[in-house]
Amino acid sequence: MIGIVRIALRRPYTFVVLALVIMIIGPLSAMRMPVDIFPDIRIPVIAVIWTYTGLPPDQMAGRVLTQSQRGMTTTVNDIEHIEATAYNGLGIIKLFFQPNVDIRTANAQVTAAVQSQVRQMPPNMTPPGILNYNASTVPIVQLALSGSGMSEQQLADLASTWCARR
Repeated sequence: MIGIVRIALRRPYTFVVLALVIMIIGPLSAMRMPVDIFPDIRIPVIAVIWTYTGLPPDQMAGRVLTQSQRGMTTTVNDIEHIEATAYNGLGIIKLFFQPNVDIRTANAQVTAAVQSQVRQMPPNMTPPGILNYNASTVPIVQLALSGSGMSEQQLADLASTWCARR
């Protein structure tokens, strides 16, 4: 440590120049450094959520999801791939788009496609919900609760009241 002090006393201009270089390069490198812990991942996705109470998953897949997917592949541009999942009374279609797509145009095309498809669906089916999201908006933490002697409804109430207080 004393060796550095002796060199600094013998060569003061060297350390002044070194301090100036650090003052210039430090903020410049800090401005260029990415600061986001979770970077923006540009994979645009639109989810189409069909609901029809009482429709079993196999009929939801056959009567609703397959028809909707066929219609979207012909009317919506820049689709990379499609994933569909059928549940009891619920069908979810995820449309993954090319990274350079204009998501507003894609959303308008999806909305127009599903509005025209509603007439071909089972009677009294309402138009689906349409959600835009990308990979950086997907939750990264999932919380599971358990309680001995508590019902599922009691656990849900406990979780919602606890989250409301935070």
